Amino acid sequence: MSTAWGCPYEGDVPVARTVWAAGRAVADGADSASFGDTTGMATPTRVRSLVGAFRSAYPETGLNLHFHNTRGTGLANVLAALELGVADFDASVGGLGGCPYAPGATGNIATEELVHMAEDMGVATGVDLDAMISAAAEAERIVGHTLPSQVLRAGPRTRTIPS
Repeated sequence: MSTAWGCPYEGDVPVARTVWAAGRAVADGADSASFGDTTGMATPTRVRSLVGAFRSAYPETGLNLHFHNTRGTGLANVLAALELGVADFDASVGGLGGCPYAPGATGNIATEELVHMAEDMGVATGVDLDAMISAAAEAERIVGHTLPSQVLRAGPRTRTIPS
């Protein structure tokens, strides 16, 4: 569901409607649901509300979340979902992406930022952060413009300057 938290044309999407639509898919045989914030309208409070309602209604159904960082809340939204037990997130190298039908929508959360935060919190991702940062740098070179990833700029928190 690509605009689970809101739509620039319709406004906020009620939690009950999103849970209902996901429930229809589950009733028809879906073994998981994916809620997208393709327009960047989610906030941690809204994430807790929707994820909590979905988990209450469908506790055994897998859940994936897809956050864009349009309004700077992408990683905060991931943190809220992690605290509710969600462990499946979409991300993109360097923060590439966007939403062609949403005015001002920026890219997805950057994979290297998600990995950096999760690993620092003790959540194993299985992703080599240094390799991911190198891939983001290569993606930036290929597309020919600066990508929004902050970890690409600053490096991991543990990076030290050689003396």
